[in-house]
Amino acid sequence: MAVPFSNTHLRLPRGFATLLEGLAREVLREQPEEIPAFAAKYFEDLLKKREKTMFDPAEWGAKLEDRFYNNQAFQKTESLKDELKELSGENALVMESELDEQDLCETGIKEAEDKAAIKIQKTYRGYRARKEVKRLKEEGQ
Repeated sequence: MAVPFSNTHLRLPRGFATLLEGLAREVLREQPEEIPAFAAKYFEDLLKKREKTMFDPAEWGAKLEDRFYNNQAFQKTESLKDELKELSGENALVMESELDEQDLCETGIKEAEDKAAIKIQKTYRGYRARKEVKRLKEEGQ
């Protein structure tokens, strides 16, 4: 993040982005009238939950970010299918069956996303058609 008219780059504290993402998600989910009051209550509840369970979502998010950016496995672009070609014999069959199961799970997720997209499109088309009919009725009167 850069400050206008300055060469200074500010860095967010560890876990701050995770906290803000959680707040943004809840604001979008709840659609509160008073966002500042909602944010205050959200952070109070989060603090109580952290004290009660000894689980800090900000620290957890920071660890995930560190793991993602610092782990060499996440920086590789090799696919599992390329690794299968290198393996031989029985290990390749085991890996291939695991990969097929993973593809089936991903296909199920993709189908659910497609169904949701179709439902959203249907709803919007119905809304647009009703709006057009209403406009035509008003013009006819």
